Amino acid sequence: MKFVFKLVAITMVLAWFATDGDAQQAGKVYRIGYINSAAGIRPADEAFRKRLQELGYTEGRNLTIDWQFTKGDRAQFQRMVAELVNRRVDCIVAGGIALTRLSKQATDTIPIVMSNADDDPVQQGLVASLARPGGNVTGFTNIGSDLAGKRVELLKEIAPKATRMAIISTAAERRDGANAAHIRESQAVAPVLGIRLQSIEVPTPPDAAGIERAFKSAVTERVNALVVISVAGIANHTAQIASLAVKTRLPAMYTNADFVRDGGLVSYTDDALDRSRRVAEYVDRILKGTKPADLPVQRPAKFELIINLNAAKQIRLTVPANLLARADRVIK
Repeated sequence: MKFVFKLVAITMVLAWFATDGDAQQAGKVYRIGYINSAAGIRPADEAFRKRLQELGYTEGRNLTIDWQFTKGDRAQFQRMVAELVNRRVDCIVAGGIALTRLSKQATDTIPIVMSNADDDPVQQGLVASLARPGGNVTGFTNIGSDLAGKRVELLKEIAPKATRMAIISTAAERRDGANAAHIRESQAVAPVLGIRLQSIEVPTPPDAAGIERAFKSAVTERVNALVVISVAGIANHTAQIASLAVKTRLPAMYTNADFVRDGGLVSYTDDALDRSRRVAEYVDRILKGTKPADLPVQRPAKFELIINLNAAKQIRLTVPANLLARADRVIK
C-alpha cells in the first residue's frame, strides 16, 4: 500500500509540474515582426498565418504578428526595421534581399527568417553558406534570378516571333543585386534565341504613372515581349500591369503567379504558398529554441508554369499545345 501511495504521490507531483509547465508555455505571447514590400496581406501572407495556426499559435492569445508593409517605399525600409528591433520581437520574417540585409544590420541577436530571397544569399553576404548559415539569418530563397534564363526561353516558345524583349523592374534593385542577377541570367540566353534584351525601369516606390510610362517606353522601343520582375513593390500593381500588357498586346512573363491570377499571360516560379507555409514552420522551430545558424537555407524543389488562356485570347496569341501540356495550371 505504501508503494501505491508513493506512486500516486509521485504521479501527482509530475502532473503538477507538467501542468505548471504547460501553463507557463500557454502564458507566453510570442511576437513576430513580419515585413515585406507589399501593400497589405496577400495570399502568401495568409498561408503563413494559417500554418502558424495549425502549429498551435493563435493571434491575441499566444501570438502577436507585427505586420509591416512598406508598399515598396525604400525610404521607409530602415525605419520600419528599426521599429521591429526596438519592440524586441522574438523573430523577424523579412521579404527580399534588401529588407533582410537591413534587418541583419540592425540586429545580430534577433533571429531573422528570409521569406523569399530573390538572389543568392551567400553572394549577398547574408549567410555563410546555405547548409550552415551561421549568425542569426536563415530562411528561403525563391531562386528567382536562377530561373531568369528559363523564363526567357519559355516566353520565346509562347511568342516565337519576338526578337526584342524588355525586363521591367525598379531602378533601386540595381543596388541590391536582384535585378542585376535577373538581367545577367537573361542576357546569357537571349543571343542564342535571337533576342535583343533591354531594361525598362519604374520608379521606387512603383506608382501607376511610372508603370504606364514604362509600357509607353516599351511600345516606343518596339519591344514585342516583356518579363516583369516582381521586386520592390511591383507586385502591388498586378492588375494594372496585366491590363497594360493586354492593352499594348505584349506577351508578358511574370516572376510572380499573382499577376497571372489577375489577368496576366504566364508565370514561371516556385510555389509561393508552399514556401510561406515552410517559413511558418521555421519560425515555429525558432520560437521553440532552434538557432537560425542550425537551420539550412532552403531552395525550392517545385516550380509552377501557369498560363492564362484568357489573356492569350485577348492579345490574339495562340499558345503552343506542347507548352500547354507542360503547364502545371491553365486558366481558362
